[in-house]
Amino acid sequence: MKKLLIILLLSGPCFRASAQVAELAQLALNIEKLAQFKQILSDLKKAYQILYGGYNTIKKISEGNFNLHQEFLDGLLQVSPAVKGYKKIADIVSLQVRLVREYRAAHTLFKNNNQFTPTEIDYIGKVYNRLFSQSLNNLDALMNVITANKLRMSDDERLNAIDKIYSDMQEKIVFLRHFNSSTAVLGIQRYREQSDVDLMRKLYDINK
Repeated sequence: MKKLLIILLLSGPCFRASAQVAELAQLALNIEKLAQFKQILSDLKKAYQILYGGYNTIKKISEGNFNLHQEFLDGLLQVSPAVKGYKKIADIVSLQVRLVREYRAAHTLFKNNNQFTPTEIDYIGKVYNRLFSQSLNNLDALMNVITANKLRMSDDERLNAIDKIYSDMQEKIVFLRHFNSSTAVLGIQRYREQSDVDLMRKLYDINK
């Protein structure tokens, strides 16, 4: 028992010294970690400042480019004298006037022709109305192309758009004339057939 007490008394200071050494080591480790954290925070701050500065620089550059781009787009809203004076603009208007005159004249002629039934006259009128409506759409498109601040288009794009409208109007005139011609031929055929029937009845004295 005495020996155990002696051993414990002798070993006590060693335990205390060992504990103090461990505490000092842990403290040094904590100080080192704190310094590392401070360095990491400092590096993050620098990186953020670089990124933020770069973002502002890019933002300013992009805004400058956008301003230039906006000026370009605004310019496309204007219509140059070369476009406004393009000959096919007047040709399109002339085709529209011609289309209206020709379909109205033909419609009146067919309505007064007793070779066509009311149902057929109604169908012919619907064909003309659809054609006329489509031609008005062409005029609306033309006005948009040649009116400033309507569409963002270059001169070449405007001229190409006018060319397409002109071609479409020509196709409508061709269709109208073909339709009128076919309908007129049908009326003439029916008239001749009716005349032949009437003649046969007269020759053979057949009552209706």
